[in-house]
Amino acid sequence: MKILITGQCTVHWGRMEFGNIGNYYIVETTVRELHRVFPGAELVTTLQMTEEFCKRERISCLPMDLFYSWSDHDLAASLKELGIASIHNTTGDLVSSTAYIEAVLSSDLVIDFSGEMWGDHAELVGKNRFLVGLIKDRVAQLLNRPVVLLAGSQGPFTDQKTRELARQVFAAFRVVANRESTSAELLRENGFDISRVRNFADPAFLFDPRPESEMMDIYDRERIIGKNKKTVGFILCGFNMLEGPYDKWPRSDEEYSQFAEAVEFIVNDLGARVVLMSHQNGFELPPNFRLINGRDYPIVKQLQSVVFKRRKANVDDVLCIDRPYLPWETKAIIGKFDMFITGRVHGFVAAVSQTVPTVLITRGHGPVSHRNIGFAGSVGLEDYIADPRSAEDLKEKIGKCYVSMDALREYLRLQVPVVQDTARKAFDILPEVLLGE
Repeated sequence: MKILITGQCTVHWGRMEFGNIGNYYIVETTVRELHRVFPGAELVTTLQMTEEFCKRERISCLPMDLFYSWSDHDLAASLKELGIASIHNTTGDLVSSTAYIEAVLSSDLVIDFSGEMWGDHAELVGKNRFLVGLIKDRVAQLLNRPVVLLAGSQGPFTDQKTRELARQVFAAFRVVANRESTSAELLRENGFDISRVRNFADPAFLFDPRPESEMMDIYDRERIIGKNKKTVGFILCGFNMLEGPYDKWPRSDEEYSQFAEAVEFIVNDLGARVVLMSHQNGFELPPNFRLINGRDYPIVKQLQSVVFKRRKANVDDVLCIDRPYLPWETKAIIGKFDMFITGRVHGFVAAVSQTVPTVLITRGHGPVSHRNIGFAGSVGLEDYIADPRSAEDLKEKIGKCYVSMDALREYLRLQVPVVQDTARKAFDILPEVLLGE
């Protein structure tokens, strides 16, 4: 058996492993779960993973440009494939072929692995990116291969020219195995047929941290564990800022005032320490590969600076992790906090999956963060979603979480295994797809 994994998560080498840490949580667990459900299957992907990953996780990489290459010819090439597939679907003849078509025809199952980029967000990555992805899905469908949309969060859909095709493609998926439930409502509001949507939980809930025995030096170096005070981890990113775009830089100190007030509240009113950290890395390309800080780091570093300038909190209680860490290490660090606050949804997953009581900060600009709402709902923590536009709401949710820490830990101890089992079921249903059930 052969499985092709493609979709909007097809990005340049290193991005899935060494960029957004949450991406790695998902891709590793997805590959491992596919091996669990389909033992002995051959996995191939257009996602550009390292040789080390491919060898360890038993998967092969296809060229990235089978899906998308940031070229002016991407759309024309995909339209040619659509024509070939349409003729094949009508007549049974394969009048021509491409590397992508050959990959599809040689596969028993095609998985669209697009995360939150199945919709408008794809356009942040490249021109006509969502349209090309839709055509690639439609090509596989017309070639009569079972196509599944797996572990995603779809929408929004504001572009009229792609919305109708998106509806057509969506209706032809064998199953849409979503990682949260709120996307289904957004799809329904946009006129999509959601009869094949099944809601599960994110595969990232299954990701394992580095063992504690291998982390002690890092815990000591970063002063993660407070001796006399509780320690609250804090992730902030560009999506939480009130003014877009998310990657705007530089930013004025005034843009951080409500977050600084929240930090001061934790230190002064709750009597805890704060450790600011990033959930995104960067890297320098081989042959001199080196992990470096990503886009989150200057944001949390400026927040620390703003708190220091305001002089309303003890600077010794406001720390910042200045080194980049790998996904396994990052999750292990998050698991040592007494409480967590995060504007990155997979930081939320990393924390609650280790029973750390967590406040999730939603978007400060742009469309409503339906994905964040869905993730919080998957573990029953909707009451701990904070609005970054309001210092009072931030403090209220943080305070509520802090005073309920013990009860929340016990709740999560019981709830997380249920959520993890739900995440596994998204993969358990895939054999049914192959049987046409």
